[in-house]
Amino acid sequence: MARFDKFQVMAKIGVAPMVPVFYHKDLEVAKAVVKACYEGGVRAFEFTNRGDFAHEIFGELVKFAAVECPELALGVGSIVDPATAALYMQLGACFVVGPLFNPEVAKICNRRQVPYTPGCGSISEVGAAQEVGCELIKVFPGDVLGPKFVKGLLAPMPWSKLMVTGGVEPTEENLSSWFKAGVYCVGMGSKLFPKDVIAAQDWDAIKEKCIYCLSLV
Repeated sequence: MARFDKFQVMAKIGVAPMVPVFYHKDLEVAKAVVKACYEGGVRAFEFTNRGDFAHEIFGELVKFAAVECPELALGVGSIVDPATAALYMQLGACFVVGPLFNPEVAKICNRRQVPYTPGCGSISEVGAAQEVGCELIKVFPGDVLGPKFVKGLLAPMPWSKLMVTGGVEPTEENLSSWFKAGVYCVGMGSKLFPKDVIAAQDWDAIKEKCIYCLSLV
């Protein structure tokens, strides 16, 4: 069962509007990254369902975060079907993110009051997701759609809360372009976790990068 409900999750993201997006098959590496991000001010973290037995890593991360990162909402990403969403919610996922919009995932998440953030690439998709109760929509892929898409969407639909993922970089120029366009938050993956930094286990570098990004946004 999720430690935080949908209202608490949205509030956490609103206060610290950057959601790290990460996966690693090594549990200890995943723990270290989650802890570094938390110490850097992050309050919502997306662990992606990317590799074999990813759900087992996630289950242990939830237990770890409950003790070491008590205010962190740990969610799951790369979810495309309701069965997988149910699996992760049973393990304690506080929110569910997907690369696409599946209304059946929305139903199962709504039943448990767990926020579902689907990936949408058109204004019609965003509208359809909002109709089934999705309060935060993922603009994806961000590097293809760009800040102009966000600005254009918000003109006729200013109530929309958007999270952009893909093409988000830990630089003042990049982050400014997205937030000036009107996004509610950003999701950041590989640019926040360079392979060489992970290989070197330089967790302080990740912490400092989180602090820097949050200071910008």
